[in-house]
Amino acid sequence: MTNVTDKLKYTKSHEWFDADTGRMGITAFAVEHLGDVVEVEITEMGNTVSAGDEIGTIESVKTASAIYSPISGEITAINEELEDSPELVNDSPYNEGWLIVIKPSSTDELNSLMDNEKYQQHCSEEE
Repeated sequence: MTNVTDKLKYTKSHEWFDADTGRMGITAFAVEHLGDVVEVEITEMGNTVSAGDEIGTIESVKTASAIYSPISGEITAINEELEDSPELVNDSPYNEGWLIVIKPSSTDELNSLMDNEKYQQHCSEEE
């Protein structure tokens, strides 16, 4: 399995969320299936989102895919470096390629996200 991290939480649609920093992005599994990312479009900072809301689009040489919020809360930061360097998502999906920071409205929703082990199993079933 590729670069799945124990401290992160995951969605079935292949987004990750770091409860410590509030950062979220797409997983290495998603990046592998998308191919080379050429553009990332994200909703505006300050917007309030609900878990499962579409918050943007990621375009690759192969396809375009929606990005969904893993939890409910307020978007407090956007990775502006992706505007000029969308390839950061390919190069470092869990570090420099993060997408946004969400200030959760409740931490209860974290329980509905998958941990590392469940996410790896989910990916194995999709292969």
